[in-house]
Amino acid sequence: MKSLPAEPTAAVDAFMVTLVHSHKAEIEALRALMLGLDPSVQEGVKWNAPSFRTTEYFATTNLRAKAGIGVILHLGAKLRDLPPGGVQIADPAGLLKWLGKDRAMVEFADAQAFDEAKPAFQAILQQWLKFV
Repeated sequence: MKSLPAEPTAAVDAFMVTLVHSHKAEIEALRALMLGLDPSVQEGVKWNAPSFRTTEYFATTNLRAKAGIGVILHLGAKLRDLPPGGVQIADPAGLLKWLGKDRAMVEFADAQAFDEAKPAFQAILQQWLKFV
């Protein structure tokens, strides 16, 4: 296994240099969006994909999405006490596909879909950060 730089952004930069993916430009746009959410958001390579964290990892790029790019939203590795019914996020655009009480997926078919959904996705992420 090759070693990646210890600095998180440098590790993701090194990962992206070698990544062969049909939606690489969208993945870079996703990185920019995530890092612009809040000064506390940092990135790293987790589960062999660009991932994002504050105190815990909360989002991982799904590089295996069947079409476009996907993002798995989660609450890190630690079990958490959640409100009854799990994480509650306002999602008027219907972007979230719930995978569990504390895990959801968002998929974007292409750059246009990502750009069109960006404001709604940012609103979801701002809410998600409150649970991290």
